[in-house]
This record gives sequence, structure tokens and C-alpha cells, in this order.
Amino acid sequence: MTSELSGNQKRKMKSAARLFAVQALYQMEQSGQTFDQVRVEFLDHRFGEVFEDYEMLEGDVALFSELLEQAVNHQALVDQMTDRALVAKWPLGRIDSTLRALFRAAGAELTQTETPPKVVIVEFVQVAQAFFPEGKESNFVNAVLDHMAREAKPDAF
Repeated sequence: MTSELSGNQKRKMKSAARLFAVQALYQMEQSGQTFDQVRVEFLDHRFGEVFEDYEMLEGDVALFSELLEQAVNHQALVDQMTDRALVAKWPLGRIDSTLRALFRAAGAELTQTETPPKVVIVEFVQVAQAFFPEGKESNFVNAVLDHMAREAKPDAF
């Protein structure tokens, strides 16, 4: 592609990459597939996938790959941070596996990239709204990610 992408298009591709990363981490947990298997499947088949009445966006491949890799490589760190952000009665193992995948992707971005924490929070709250349009999950995600972000990057607040 020779044309330069607009800033808005780049933002949409990054948002799509975050959504795809959550889906990929969920799939890895549910299926036992490896990082490489899931990454290839998403890049070959999910990015830009066309349905009868909807076309998936192309995601930002670099961000998707980085979030997936960092979430896998730093899962213990991110899971421990998530556990500290959750109330004692709700350890990470008890929450919905979609939310667990979301916290792993967001935690990887918070701890392993230079993305401003407030951007990470807003983006992943939107991902939560995409998965749970009817529920209160997005408020829960906002609270947990705020706690995680303050731990990971206290100077940003």
C-alpha cells in the first residue's frame, strides 16, 4: 500500500489490534494452542475478515503481535498485578475468561510499552464494552485497570 494512513485509521487499527489480542489470548486459554498457532491464524484469517454484513478491520500487526507476546512472556507479573487490583473475594481464576484475557493484554501494554496508561485504560474499557455491551463489566474493567496503571506507572498520575 503506497498511500499513508490517516491518524484516525492508525488509531482504529490499534484499537482493532487490542480487540484481536484479547480474542487471541482467550482462544489460547480455551484451546491450548500455542502463541505461534494463534498469531498465524489471526493474521491470516481474522484481520480483515468479511462476514455477510460486516467486515473486520485490519489490525495493527505490530501492536497485536507485541501485546500477544508480552502477555505470554509476562503473564505471571501481569496476573499478580491483576490479582492485587481485584477484591480479595475475586481472584483472577474466578473471573470470566474473556476478562482474564483482557486484563492480560492490557497489563502487558501497561507494563511493557510506552503507551500512556490513560490511553490503555480508555482503549480496553472500549474492548470490554464490545464484548459486554449490556453489562457493568466496563466499569469493573475501568476500576481494575486504573489500579493496575497506578501500580505500573505511578508517575503518569
